[in-house]
Amino acid sequence: MKTVFLESHNIKNQHFGFGQFNYHLIKGLYNADVTDFKMTLHSKNTNALKSEYNSYFNYKTYHSIRRHKPFRIRKKYDIWHCLNQNIKIEPYHNIPYVLTVHDVNFIQEQSSDMSHKRNLKFQEKLNRSHAITYISNYAKTSTHKYFKVPDVPEYVIYNGNPILDIKVPKNYKPKRISKQPFLFSIGEFTERKNFHALVEMLEFLPEYNLILSGNNNTDYANNKLQKTIQQLGFENRVLITGKISELDKQYYLQNCEAFVFPSLREGFGIPPIEAMRFGKPVFLSNNTSLPEIGGKHAFYWNNYNPNDMAEVLESGLNTFNKNKDILSHNYINHAKSFNWDTSALEYIKVYKDILFGK
Repeated sequence: MKTVFLESHNIKNQHFGFGQFNYHLIKGLYNADVTDFKMTLHSKNTNALKSEYNSYFNYKTYHSIRRHKPFRIRKKYDIWHCLNQNIKIEPYHNIPYVLTVHDVNFIQEQSSDMSHKRNLKFQEKLNRSHAITYISNYAKTSTHKYFKVPDVPEYVIYNGNPILDIKVPKNYKPKRISKQPFLFSIGEFTERKNFHALVEMLEFLPEYNLILSGNNNTDYANNKLQKTIQQLGFENRVLITGKISELDKQYYLQNCEAFVFPSLREGFGIPPIEAMRFGKPVFLSNNTSLPEIGGKHAFYWNNYNPNDMAEVLESGLNTFNKNKDILSHNYINHAKSFNWDTSALEYIKVYKDILFGK
């Protein structure tokens, strides 16, 4: 039987985008019930995967030493799928290679010098690819802008929405709640997420608090963001929860007045479509992949002047509240159009095109 190796060890980091991508794609592949080839999952904790998926997949334990060429995996799989562009584990043999590109943000965040080690490594991944998948048209366009993309099949396959069913018990409340109407955002606390712009916007929105969730053990959280909060005296208006459970996230999405996401760079941006699943108005940066993902169903900031941002939010909320039922319905339908089972079937087609020919 033909074999497909999924380099999926980032599944362990499910508080981050790559881990979420790995988990939900693998679950979608499981739901597809493939019988004409066998997939192998690469993970540090294979026992947890085995307990969830049994013998549907094969399993190989991750060891970091395999980053080094002499210790690479020697088995000759029929396809090696590299699930994100940052992975350092590579196949030992020259075998069919599928690369999934989430973004090339490292051009802005590390170096635009194309001779930089990070950029050269990515170009090597492109060069060895037999097919390339992108999670958005933006990811594809920006890859072509900066790199030499080989003449191989390319596919844009959108991520799915992880939230299919809303599971918040009626009387459930997280430990941290706001005493007045609140705006909500979630993500790793980095410069790229631009959370301090939301704090500055609050000066012109006295009726709202702000709840921020995600990994806040970062330099940005402890410096830029914290200084902005202190300078404006908003210690009681900005609630920082840190990492939260799925249940807490759903509570905040269900109860916020709006979801706010002023990110500077996104390869896709799952949180906005999660918020739309709850019928909530979503406010996004008008850049990178976000207009592509939000479409006509989101409101957009064209700059980060706090007064301008507040005006966009107030205007958008006014529009939403005048047409709440129909807009919420449209948002929910848009969110449901992003489905991991559908995405998994598209990845399976990529595998089959290589394994069996078109």
